[in-house]
Amino acid sequence: MIHTKTPQKIKVQFMPFRDGLQSAFGGKVRLNDYLPAMKTAAGDLGIRHMEFGGGARYQAPLFYLNENPFETMQAMRDAVGPEPDLQILTRSISGVTLTTQTLEVLDMQARLMARHGTTYDRNFDYMNDVDNLIKTGRPIVKAGLHHQVCVSMMGLPFHDDTVHTPEFYAGIVKKIMASDIQVDSICMKDASGTTDPRTCYETALAIRKIIPPEMELWLHTHDTASMAVSQYLAGIEGGVNCIDLSVRPMASGTCQPDVRSMAHALKGTGFSLDLDVDRIHVIEEMLNDLMQDYSWNPVTTTADARVVSFPMPGGAIGPNVHMMVKSGLMDQYSDVLSEFPVVVKAGGAWTSVTPGSQQYWVQAFNNVLYGRWEKIEAGYGRAVLGYFGRPPLPPDPEVVDKASKQLNLPPYEGDDPFEAVADPIPEAKKALEENNLPVSEENIFMIVSAMVSGKKMATNEGLKFLLGKGKVDIPLKQKEQAAAAAEPSRAAEQAKPSEPAVPAGPVTTRCKVQEGGKTRTFEVTVEPVSSEASGASSAAAQSAQPLEQPAGTQEEVQICSTFAGSVQLTDILVNVGDTVEQGQPVAQVEAMKATHDILAPVSGKISAIKPSIGDEVDSSTPIVICQTR
Repeated sequence: MIHTKTPQKIKVQFMPFRDGLQSAFGGKVRLNDYLPAMKTAAGDLGIRHMEFGGGARYQAPLFYLNENPFETMQAMRDAVGPEPDLQILTRSISGVTLTTQTLEVLDMQARLMARHGTTYDRNFDYMNDVDNLIKTGRPIVKAGLHHQVCVSMMGLPFHDDTVHTPEFYAGIVKKIMASDIQVDSICMKDASGTTDPRTCYETALAIRKIIPPEMELWLHTHDTASMAVSQYLAGIEGGVNCIDLSVRPMASGTCQPDVRSMAHALKGTGFSLDLDVDRIHVIEEMLNDLMQDYSWNPVTTTADARVVSFPMPGGAIGPNVHMMVKSGLMDQYSDVLSEFPVVVKAGGAWTSVTPGSQQYWVQAFNNVLYGRWEKIEAGYGRAVLGYFGRPPLPPDPEVVDKASKQLNLPPYEGDDPFEAVADPIPEAKKALEENNLPVSEENIFMIVSAMVSGKKMATNEGLKFLLGKGKVDIPLKQKEQAAAAAEPSRAAEQAKPSEPAVPAGPVTTRCKVQEGGKTRTFEVTVEPVSSEASGASSAAAQSAQPLEQPAGTQEEVQICSTFAGSVQLTDILVNVGDTVEQGQPVAQVEAMKATHDILAPVSGKISAIKPSIGDEVDSSTPIVICQTR
């Protein structure tokens, strides 16, 4: 049992104002809906270490809240004063973005973060590529920030004795400490909360033998699988002296454990936390009041033991669940989870932390939607091809070959993935100049950080924000939802309508649609969803096919998104007057941070284009009108 004869304080990083917001809401929480609680945490409660930026909490203000991420960081620094340490999370070669960046961009990122209140930078590489960690650590040190290096951990969803073991993790730390990079602290980062306690203990024990005795050794995890407190206890026994905790309502589930749970677990051990546990309820009460209009999704607030078989980070489950709900795809959730171990093993067992978690998730989603490996997601494909660094295990050769062919990209054979990264700064400057916007470092970085290969500048969320066209997408309760929330959840469960009978086989019927004085006849076949075929039923269902018309007649067919929920139109591939064939891509939409083709259900001529690139569309929104031949 964990015990120390000499009383020891465990340093706590308080997480509700960054990782908590991300894990519970995908980061989609307005500044003023948590800032008063953060100010109280620093002022009245004297908390001296908080996470406040990086990760999705850099992207969310820009992409979903119409807030300047640098101004929000500065506002947080101003609220807490100069004394508390404020920490960001960065993703090695990706920085705070989802794709690879140049070292010049990462230099700019470090300067901007330091300028706007950051003191600690926790930097991880999801491949655990040591060279990447060293190269991306240099801008952090140069900017004067505390350089915290991570070894990324997770429990494998399949058996392997060579990676994700204590020896594997300790070997990474040993190489980093032997390099010439300045290291201020080490973090054992388990974003999915799936590392077993024994591995936490043995890894901490091994790392303690490598690093100086006075160096901070952190352990970060999530309570998604209800294992976080046991992981922390094991880590502390092995030599961890700093941990990450949160407070209700942003605690447990996909978030970090509540401060009070951990304090209780440490009773009688000689260890205690370096904050006032008895007053932590003040922050809980403030957050409950400040965020009373937000809609809490039970998927992100409830523990799920299944996560040990699909090591998905709490900070990624939240955003992905919110995206699935918005896109009308939540019925696919379990199928995507079932596919997760397949994409982990085939990819090479990189750690499921951003952007690796997103690459796993979207590829699993594509496998469900289109068939296994029929559509390789660009990020996943580039990862197996070596453009993010070297994965711990060799990727599946068949998947590498398919990725290379589908992406028209050769495997990267070099030793330095930075050499394959194109410089995005000139394009960002050009966009600012063309739109008569100030060419400042902040503005350049906001555009660069929102760039995605293959997407047009018109859809760039950074540019849209700077032009006053920022999107607002906040998970607030609707009035009827708020009323329902006041009723006991058990009553809501009892009030569920009974499920309708499902036909045993396909049912074909005809329907007529009258619109604008024209009548169109459709033949529709409805098939019951079996457990085997449930994969792509809702999102990838094909548009109804018009029946053959008499010679000489023409019909107008509205081509809409195949996603029931709201998705962004990222490209229109045809012009008015173009002739298209049935099955030809006519537009592209973004769902789950991946691009999907919208196919013409008929052959004909394009007679009209309705929305513009960047608009939100759903299955009832015509994108183009096709006049059949």
